[in-house]
Amino acid sequence: MLATMVDHVIGIDPDRDWVTASVVDASTTAELASARFGTTSRGYAQMLGWANQHTTAERAWAVEGAGSYGTGAATYLCAAGEWVIEFTHPYPTRDGAKTDALDARRAARQTLGRSRTSVPRARGDREALRVLETTRQGAQTARTAAINALKALVVTAPVDLRDKLRGLTTTALVTKCHKFRPGQPTPGSRNEPTATKMAMRSLARRIRALTTEIAELKAPIAELVEAVAPQLLDQPGIGPITAAQIYIAWSHPGRCRNEAAFARLAGVAPLEASSGQQTRHRLNRRGDRQHGPSPPHHRYHPHPTLSQNPGVHRQTHQPRKNHPRNPPLPQKVHRPRDLPTSSPTHPKPPTATIYAVYAKTTASPSPRPPQPSKPTQTASHNSNEASTTTTTSPPNTNNGSPPPHHPPTQFDNHRSIEEPLYSWSSVCGNQRQERSCNASIGILNGVGILPRK
Repeated sequence: MLATMVDHVIGIDPDRDWVTASVVDASTTAELASARFGTTSRGYAQMLGWANQHTTAERAWAVEGAGSYGTGAATYLCAAGEWVIEFTHPYPTRDGAKTDALDARRAARQTLGRSRTSVPRARGDREALRVLETTRQGAQTARTAAINALKALVVTAPVDLRDKLRGLTTTALVTKCHKFRPGQPTPGSRNEPTATKMAMRSLARRIRALTTEIAELKAPIAELVEAVAPQLLDQPGIGPITAAQIYIAWSHPGRCRNEAAFARLAGVAPLEASSGQQTRHRLNRRGDRQHGPSPPHHRYHPHPTLSQNPGVHRQTHQPRKNHPRNPPLPQKVHRPRDLPTSSPTHPKPPTATIYAVYAKTTASPSPRPPQPSKPTQTASHNSNEASTTTTTSPPNTNNGSPPPHHPPTQFDNHRSIEEPLYSWSSVCGNQRQERSCNASIGILNGVGILPRK
């Protein structure tokens, strides 16, 4: 911890014209002195002399905003051989009070309680790349905004002008609008088309100027990257812009302790969000988002070893097949169409076997002998006479045997054996066995071995 390594910590809260410094004792965290100095070379020299009067040689400087308003103070102190720490992510105060002196004291005290500290970013080549890349990004954003404004004008333009510009690509649209010669708008019916063409020509000129500016800024960026980090350009899929952003975030050796720290700086390290018996992670929304998960300038570049494997890019031209979320159960068996009942290669089983399977599926656990038919009497009454008519049902000639086998003539293609064909609840012990039995009976029904119920 920093409190065991130094005697004093000096907190710096900078702004545009002034820097406020506060000296805090490392053992007691008490404030010893506080002062304010100008953001000039003379002011920085006075601040260093003031620190020599109130502290010892074992001290550290906690500079808040070392990459923005505190850049001048951090650079001057680093050149003087001082230990400078970049103070980031301050903890909120309990009462919400805020002044420059309180912020400087808070920077010193909170830095004392941290086990890991940050080093300010380097200057020189890294700063040169940063200013060029920042300017290029600004031009790129302005160019995108101008293109969107031009396309919006095409949508709201008069019908005759819109028909001429509709369907053109961005490059063709900019070229055509750049050639407009509308003249000066005058009051009248033709005032709207003239003003619209003038606005489109202005946007087209702006887009071309920004395109030229982006190309001019990209050339020195590529030269600097080639000089300071040529090994990045040797990696597949990394160009000058991506390499510049990686180098800007990395800054110098020692700023990132390991690969995990660099991944967290880039915002690609997942954050643990576990609770109780659940272990999971979520995305990291912090870090340097310029080279995060999917910057706009990244392009897909196949790996050289993977591109040689023919199995990697197999069947890329075929459309995706949407498989059902819940696959069908095993008893869903589709009946074949026009399948003969018997053939030389698939003979029909013996009749005794068919009847035995059918009797097992339809018979009750305790079969009863056939009962003789009983006569049915139908009585009709009228006012004068009564007559009785006796009807006898035809005798059952099957004597408990299954009905004769009738081969199927045409199978229903739209019907699947999803519902049970026979009641197996009295034979099977559970639902899984019942589904398996229904599937077996369905197969036998489909090939014509068992008649339908």
